Amino acid sequence: MTETKIYVGLNDKVEKKQLLETEKYISVLRNVCHSYNTPFSFGVEEGGYIHENGDYTQETTLVLTLIDIDKVTVNEIAKDLCMFFHQESVLITTGIVRAYYVSETL
Repeated sequence: MTETKIYVGLNDKVEKKQLLETEKYISVLRNVCHSYNTPFSFGVEEGGYIHENGDYTQETTLVLTLIDIDKVTVNEIAKDLCMFFHQESVLITTGIVRAYYVSETL
């Protein structure tokens, strides 16, 4: 299976600061994934980013994790988040993972 992560910074690309509360961005992320009918998980992290003009900024980042989602859908989600969050770009990483489900009943 493929694990894909999309890293989306929350600082506005022009203002270089976070304009909304983190919860607002999380709500948008959830709605985007729901609109693509895509299972997901996410985490909130802190990180740094170097803008195309060389400026460095520290920011809160949402890391969206998708398992076994086709590349077209991943790219569409990434483009939507990039646009909605007003980013220069978002980072996508992919890797092969061993994944399986476990269930149990009484």
